[in-house]
Amino acid sequence: MPKKEKQGVVISSKMDKTIVVKVADYEPHPKYKKIIESNKNYKAHDEGNVCSEGDVVRIVESRPISGDKRWKLAEIVEKAK
Repeated sequence: MPKKEKQGVVISSKMDKTIVVKVADYEPHPKYKKIIESNKNYKAHDEGNVCSEGDVVRIVESRPISGDKRWKLAEIVEKAK
């Protein structure tokens, strides 16, 4: 089974080797069909501490690394300005 991938924005990089990534999901409302954005935060492993806040990154699913880290940094899509 392939590993899941998600893309989002780094909202925190204050922890050592850990980033918090906000991933937005867009779905239509069941009744009114208006597109609604729902956000979820994921903690991801950043081995080299290379990410900073505002970076757009891609994360992939991995084995449990700590109590609530289940994702790893795959690549930095776009650096923050």
